[in-house]
Amino acid sequence: MFAHRFTLFCFTLFFVWSNAGAENRIDTQRPDAPELAAYGAFDVGVQTLNVSNPQQIDILQLDPSKDEPANLPRYERPLTLEIWYPAIKGSTGKTTLDAYIRDGKTQVELHGKAVRDAKPAPSAQAYPLVLISHGYPGNRYLLANLAENVASKGFVVVSIDHTDSTYRSKAAFASTLVNRPVDQIFVLEQIAQMSADSSSFLHGLVNTNNSALIGYSMGGYGAVINAGAGLTEQAVNSRLGSPFGTLARHQTGKKPAVDSRLKTVIAFAPWGMNYAMWNAESLQDVSIPMLLIAGSQDDVSGYENGVRAIWQGINKVDRSLLTYDNANHSAGAVMPAPQESYVFSQELGFNVSEHYIDAVWDNTRMNNIAQHFVTVWLNKYLKHDADMNRYLELVPSSNDGVWAMDETGKAKAEHSYWPGFAKRTAKGLHFESLIKDQ
Repeated sequence: MFAHRFTLFCFTLFFVWSNAGAENRIDTQRPDAPELAAYGAFDVGVQTLNVSNPQQIDILQLDPSKDEPANLPRYERPLTLEIWYPAIKGSTGKTTLDAYIRDGKTQVELHGKAVRDAKPAPSAQAYPLVLISHGYPGNRYLLANLAENVASKGFVVVSIDHTDSTYRSKAAFASTLVNRPVDQIFVLEQIAQMSADSSSFLHGLVNTNNSALIGYSMGGYGAVINAGAGLTEQAVNSRLGSPFGTLARHQTGKKPAVDSRLKTVIAFAPWGMNYAMWNAESLQDVSIPMLLIAGSQDDVSGYENGVRAIWQGINKVDRSLLTYDNANHSAGAVMPAPQESYVFSQELGFNVSEHYIDAVWDNTRMNNIAQHFVTVWLNKYLKHDADMNRYLELVPSSNDGVWAMDETGKAKAEHSYWPGFAKRTAKGLHFESLIKDQ
């Protein structure tokens, strides 16, 4: 017994010592990462900005047990933005992000490549804009791994802290339902104004008329709405929704038209279809191409009755679905779990790391695959690179791909392995595409 305890003690000390100097890296590229997961040619800078949206309904001040007020309470809704952008070569400085994790109390350092407040790299043409919208709860750093990677390839990436939805401001799901789509378009407009403002570091740097929106979970819910799908009457009037008809602004037939500046949407595990937020009719109002990404075992947003049903239902646009076989809700989107999250929270009732990790897949592996396909999709729809099509024309199941190369490295007629994936690395994935009216 003593020997067993001593061995366990030594193992524990070794584990602590071996991880004492470990870093929470968001820029890791595994040896089996697909081709376009690699960082691009640009150095990356990062800055933080604060904006506020005036005259927004203050959902937290509404009491559904009381009569509807004559005038709904309003406030200036604050939003914090993290902005990654191409920076001048050789930029040096702080390369860590100070982020809170799921418990809302612990602040950690995330290590990446982006240099704080680096000077932007000038360009003859303004860079396309990519907006990122986190889940509930989350924060603007939850997809920092993707944001930094995409910026290195010639995009300006803006990730939003959604008030009432962050780890430190989680307050009301109703606020998320009402405000998420509004926040996304408001930030798009704010970036447009900054690009036109000679006093802003974004002046002339970003082309908001050529924009994409990436949303995860509740961010994906907002992205589906902003792609055109209005909410059902059932969703607007549901007790799960927001009181006094405040969700009606997103209802089919009442919501604004799709913002013409948005050219495409990428939705990771978008929440809502499994709760009848949309139906077959409202999904047909989606009017811009979409890439959906999900785990086949998603028990939050649903798969067959959730993400896959959205993909099948948005039949007025070209769309694709990337599936991580047997993965759950975090598939492809969230950063690797910070080492400080490997602790049980009595307040939350679970190990904090469970917010990030998957029972089957390694986070970094999922992230690298997502970086590859997101790069392909953004280059196709924002940079109009026709060469990207070859990375999207795939046998649906990666396991069915045949590797057949001759001695010179040239593909034989029977070669059907997923382009961009090295031999033996395209496993456990599905990629399916449908064209408009299909």
